[in-house]
Amino acid sequence: MSVSRRDFVTHALAMTATACAGSQPAFLQAADTAVARPVGPNEKIRVAVIGTNGRGGEHIGEWLENPDTELVAICDCDPAAFSRYQQRFKKEKRQPECVADVRKLLDNKDIDAVSIAAPNHWHCLMSVWAMQAGKDVYVEKPCSHNVTEGRVMTQWARKLGRICQMGAQSRSMSGMRQLIDFIQSGKIGDVKVAHALCYKRRPSIGFVDTPAPLPAGLDFDLWAGPAPLVVPTRKKLHYDWHWDHNTGNGDLGNQNPHELDKARWGLGKQELPKRVVSLGGRLGYIDNGDMANSQVTIFQWDDALLISDVRGLEIKSPVTYGLEAGPLRVANIWYGTQGTAVATSYSGGVAFDLDGNKLGSWSGGSNQAHFANFIKAVKSRNHKDLHLDIEDGHFSSALAHLGNVSWSLGTAIPLGTRPTLAAGDTHVAQTLESFEEHLKHNGVDFSATKLTLGRELTIDPASELSTDAMANRLFTREYRKGYELPRV
Repeated sequence: MSVSRRDFVTHALAMTATACAGSQPAFLQAADTAVARPVGPNEKIRVAVIGTNGRGGEHIGEWLENPDTELVAICDCDPAAFSRYQQRFKKEKRQPECVADVRKLLDNKDIDAVSIAAPNHWHCLMSVWAMQAGKDVYVEKPCSHNVTEGRVMTQWARKLGRICQMGAQSRSMSGMRQLIDFIQSGKIGDVKVAHALCYKRRPSIGFVDTPAPLPAGLDFDLWAGPAPLVVPTRKKLHYDWHWDHNTGNGDLGNQNPHELDKARWGLGKQELPKRVVSLGGRLGYIDNGDMANSQVTIFQWDDALLISDVRGLEIKSPVTYGLEAGPLRVANIWYGTQGTAVATSYSGGVAFDLDGNKLGSWSGGSNQAHFANFIKAVKSRNHKDLHLDIEDGHFSSALAHLGNVSWSLGTAIPLGTRPTLAAGDTHVAQTLESFEEHLKHNGVDFSATKLTLGRELTIDPASELSTDAMANRLFTREYRKGYELPRV
């Protein structure tokens, strides 16, 4: 797997600053002035879902159930994606249109907003094109595929006055909002350390030496979009794109943006950290993936730490970190000077004082609340009404990208080697010790699958660049002709 990482870095070194500054597609050359349709307070927002093979199915369900929206179209370059919804759509008064090409969809002036659930490498470009075409945008996490894209999305949203929200639904869960309010009220003292946990088994995607079979009728040029026009070597095309750096971001950029967002939210940090280092690897099996399945990343601000802890192998015994919140799987912990808070689900959690006495618990909310919050802002035309405006989404998504950049620039190490960043912090040491035990319990053969200690990066939050030129090249990507990212 070290060859994959080396190839990744070598490819990235060939990038230039102008690679991202290509011209807009012809059909959007005059789109900077596109105006959103005025919508009355009682009028339904007309929505289209882009990308319907996975998470997009849930988007379809949420928009169909929302009384303030009308689902008017779905878009996917895989024709098989349409057939699975035909029976469901028969119940609707108006049959949503099925469109294969996102560019054709965005030409439709009857669409007010798009809901994007395509693979990660498409999130930014689809969002920018949609905003240029006069549409508001709800886009899945991570909102970007690399660090630079999130800032570009924010710039376009502000320039064009568009509403753009990232889909991390905990932001709108009533129980989670109450828990974060409790943390920020000072009830557990000063909170300087947050721990984002993602203990979620991810099986191997298998190993083959042949290109993935393409679904019948799929337009691979559209599927690849800004990524290289090369069919990936793996067993299947769909979903496993998460573990290919050209299209996905590993689990650090798949499940963990939910937890990174909550962790940063609780810390109250509205900028990128100043230092980052990541440790991990694609450990325990050899397959066609080239992104880590188990990875600890440390983010440091002047006065706070965020520990990201991703474990994709089997959890052999319950992990509690000594807390009475039960076994932790996908969760968050905030350590305060007077107590601890734990988010045990998407919709709430519990808090304790230093003696372990419960201070309170909170729960409540639904996925629909986050979609409804987006529609509220679409009608008010005020991005401050959003619970997760695109700039907030950018900060949380960029954390995952920073961790992956650090890791991709790393070197193989023996188990027990640890980063020097925040090495004296008790919670960092505890996490790394638990992580090492997890790998031992899974019998990882480190001669076959390498453990990598990433390069420690220094970041300037103002410029959102590193002092490391090689890292900065990985903060962006080369965009294929016809799919260049427009800059403000």
